[in-house]
Amino acid sequence: MKIYDLSQPLNQDAPFWPFYPPFEVKYFKRKSEHGVNAQYIKTSNHMGTHMDAPRHFVTAGKTIDELPLDWLYGEGVIVDLSDEMDELGLFTSKMIEDRVEVREGDILFIHTGWYTHAQFGSEADEEKYIHRHPGPHFEIVDWLLEKKIHLWGVDMVSTDHPMNLPIGRFLGKGGLEHWKKVSQQAEEKFGADKMDELFPDSAYQLTHNALFPHDCFHVENLGGDIGAPELQNKRLTLGAFPWKFKGGEAAFCRAVAFVED
Repeated sequence: MKIYDLSQPLNQDAPFWPFYPPFEVKYFKRKSEHGVNAQYIKTSNHMGTHMDAPRHFVTAGKTIDELPLDWLYGEGVIVDLSDEMDELGLFTSKMIEDRVEVREGDILFIHTGWYTHAQFGSEADEEKYIHRHPGPHFEIVDWLLEKKIHLWGVDMVSTDHPMNLPIGRFLGKGGLEHWKKVSQQAEEKFGADKMDELFPDSAYQLTHNALFPHDCFHVENLGGDIGAPELQNKRLTLGAFPWKFKGGEAAFCRAVAFVED
């Protein structure tokens, strides 16, 4: 069996969610002084490759330690949409099903190619990675529920499109006004007359708000080998493994694909 790492590296240089605390790390013991190396970290949970549990948006939702292991490991697919995804691109459930069979209860990881723009990617560009990533059309929410999917993931900073996030609606308001640039680019891409249709107020953070109450949760910032040609658009064994964080609304995780020799 060959094991593929689908995770991004994590340290103080990794991109973090805007206005969340960044990752901090320091040594508090060094070999020459104490005979041992030991480090201390301070961070939010929403850094690098991480899993959002339902508790992230649902007051009484499941926490990381309450997610059954059966939901974190099993059959699934990596769908390759990278050839169609550009800045602020939209993808649909039809685009996924045109490329691969998705069965009920599968683990679904979506490869858009955007991980290459993260800090340690081959075309690193933090603003492009965070502000202008692709995302799903809001119809994907009903499709994921119909497919009875518990775990899905993306190689982007969020499972929602930037126009359904603070990024495209109010990020930097009163300051750098990042949202204005994103919104303007989206209007140029889709047409100003289409914005309310494609990104209605009801779709705001919908992959979080509408899915978590049904125990459909996700991994963000996938990367590593997710673009390996031999993994694309075929059935695989997939997994994402967070630490057993009691009460955790999210946690760093290691995402993995297993392929029989």
